[in-house]
Parts: sequence; C-alpha cells; structure tokens
Amino acid sequence: MFFYVAKIGWFVAQPSNALVIGLVIGFVLMLAGMRRFGRVLVGLAVVGFLVAGFSPLANALLQPLEDRFARVEPASGEVAGIVLLGGGLETIVTTTRGVPALNEAADRLTTFAALARRYPQARLILSGGSGGLVYRDLDESGVAEDLLASLGIDPDRLELESVSRDTFENAVNSRELADPQPDETWLLVTSAFHMPRSVGCFRKAGFDVQAYPTDYRTRGPEDRTRPFYSASDGMRRLDIVTREWLGLFVYAMTGRTDSVFPHP
Repeated sequence: MFFYVAKIGWFVAQPSNALVIGLVIGFVLMLAGMRRFGRVLVGLAVVGFLVAGFSPLANALLQPLEDRFARVEPASGEVAGIVLLGGGLETIVTTTRGVPALNEAADRLTTFAALARRYPQARLILSGGSGGLVYRDLDESGVAEDLLASLGIDPDRLELESVSRDTFENAVNSRELADPQPDETWLLVTSAFHMPRSVGCFRKAGFDVQAYPTDYRTRGPEDRTRPFYSASDGMRRLDIVTREWLGLFVYAMTGRTDSVFPHP
C-alpha cells in the first residue's frame, strides 16, 4: 500500500506537476467567472516556474544532501561486498530497444564496476526491481547484470535482488541476501543526494554499510548561489531534490529510516 500511495502522492506533489496543476486550475477558475482568484493562482504558478527554473534554489537544497556522506576508502582495504542501488538505467527504453539505456545517474554503474575490479574477492549485489506504476518494465538488476557482464565483470560474481520497488525494500531485501557478519565491510553505492535516505534505510534494516557516494550534481557550497541558465534544468533538479527531502521526512515518520537526516 505504501508504494502505491507514495507514487500517486508524488505525482501531485512534485514541483513541476504541482505548478502545472495550479496553472490549469487558475485558468479554469478565470473561465468560470472567479477571475480574481484565478489570476492570483496563475500569477503564483508563473512566479513558481521562474523561481524553480532559474534561481539557485534547487542547488541550495541539493548540496547539503550530497555533502552529508563523504566518500571514504575502506580503512582495512578489505571489502566483503558491494551493494549497488538501482536508478542508473532507463528500463522502459531498454524494454523496447533491446539494449541497456543509461540515464543521468549512470555514475552508479561505472563506480560499481570500478569497485568490482578493485576488490575482486568482494561479493557484488545488484538491488532493484521494477518501480513502475503505469508502465510494465524490466527489473533493473537484471538489466544491470547484462550491462556489467558486457563491461567485463564476471557474471558469476553478480547476485541479483530484483523484487525491490523502493529504497526501504532495497535495504531489507539486500540484507536478507547478503547476510552480513558484524566484522565485515560492505560498501553502498548510490547517488550522493540519495545516500542519506539510503543509509538510514539500511541502518533500520540492520545492515551496517559504508557509504560510497557517486553521481554528484553540484560542485559544493559554491553552487548554493549558482542560478540555472536553462529553466528545464532547474525544474528537473528541483523535482529531484524535493523528492529526496520529502522522502526523508516521510520515511522517518513511517519508521523506514532511523532519523530524518541520517548522519555519518
């Protein structure tokens, strides 16, 4: 039930959709004779688009997430296993084209492949099923397996967790598959902005992992005041960061993470 409520709620709550909905409602109210209220709603939507598209708001919200967990190499140099969270593949395009299609989070896969080569004895877990609500697509771990094998990673090393639909399920199912021991070091690979929520979920699931963030979108604190020169870029990034902050609060309230903003 949580999965479906979250998907539907996010469709309405994400800034780009919410602003479009507000704009449409404003025009409908104006046509229905409620011109004053309609104009106010349309005006707010237009201002919202300008702020979301061009201002540094998205970067200001994203940078604290990305810098929450620094990338730290394992102290002992020994790694028992590496867990890769899905999100770097366009499975719907892959379904129709027949070849793995990467998206803007593809750094997750390249980082994972590099770590797999660096630690040849480490177990490799690919965690990610199909998160689609409307479209039926492939499970992401299966696509990732094919792609990594084509890049020279021994497919016999790859362990698939292909039923997860969200980050909390990633954590619970990965722990069950990995069965980690207290003295083992496990690396978790995902986008830097997604790492706080991911680590919180893994801790809640009883899986102690060491963060290995990748897919950075900002340079650091200096980007907090950097505006966007393309409104579509700003809007897209605001959608991403809003989803992450909302996810942190909702996951904390529903007991899926150990805190609102998990710390290193």
